[in-house]
Amino acid sequence: MTDKTIGTPDKATAGQADARTVPPQPRFRVTNYALLLKPRVMSLVVFTAAVGLLLAPGALQTLDLLTATAAILCIAIGAGASGAINMWYDRDIDLHMLRTMNRPLPAGRLAASEALIFGIVLSVGSVAIMAAMVNLTAASLLAATILYYVFIYTVWLKRRTPHNIVIGGASGALPPMIGWAAVNGDIGLGAVALFLIIFLWTPPHTWALALFRRGDYEAAGVPMLPVVAGERETKRQMLIYTALLLPTTLVPVFIGMSGAVYAIAASLLGLKFAHHAWRVWKDTDDNGGATARPMFFFSILYLFLIFAALLADRALFYPVL
Repeated sequence: MTDKTIGTPDKATAGQADARTVPPQPRFRVTNYALLLKPRVMSLVVFTAAVGLLLAPGALQTLDLLTATAAILCIAIGAGASGAINMWYDRDIDLHMLRTMNRPLPAGRLAASEALIFGIVLSVGSVAIMAAMVNLTAASLLAATILYYVFIYTVWLKRRTPHNIVIGGASGALPPMIGWAAVNGDIGLGAVALFLIIFLWTPPHTWALALFRRGDYEAAGVPMLPVVAGERETKRQMLIYTALLLPTTLVPVFIGMSGAVYAIAASLLGLKFAHHAWRVWKDTDDNGGATARPMFFFSILYLFLIFAALLADRALFYPVL
């Protein structure tokens, strides 16, 4: 950590922020509120949750379209709500990072109180609707996900420990479990497998970003692993988590949840992911751009394709499952 006081920008930065505090015209406010929901992150969350819902035993027989739609919308709104509260809490450090300084709060396009109220209302509303229209198990898991992301990751871990992503990653791994629970109100072994895939994927994915955005985290005083332990240790940890991730992606095959189509896809995708991790490890001159950046972007595609393969395998073999 640096000794600088977080949230106290220098005069140039403060002047830049002051220049942005002109209230936006009404037609732009909807866009700014939408940006608070972190739509790019939300899209992957919603997709993995939908896959979890569709893979749950009896999903197509027991779950009607209205209930399924309500479940997915509640997960999307809950994820966006926690993102909005995260932006409210992190508005001081976001001002110091090139990647985040143009978000609605540090850029002055919305007031902090607006973001906080927006996030709280959506959080309570999404959990309440999930409880009323789906079931209490799914609602409880959704509430736990929001609370974990806000209080465990954002408030407690992010600014205090380089293990922030490892421990905090559990919140991002819960949506498929919520989708699964929406079907029958329980958490099966398959839901745990989906959780573990995302949980182990999160560290190498996020550390790849941290490697080529290290300067941002240093400027903001966030103790990401490359800042605290250095690039070499970060790359070593990425290899370790990659080695744990790849066999875990095959657990759905071992427990009979998926078949050959998924097994082949997961194996090929795993080899490509490992190739990226190995390139990052071998690149001693890497300052982020040459190898870490491609790995970061591939890791997003990787997770999407892993879950798409799970869905494709189930669609092809559903009649015999």
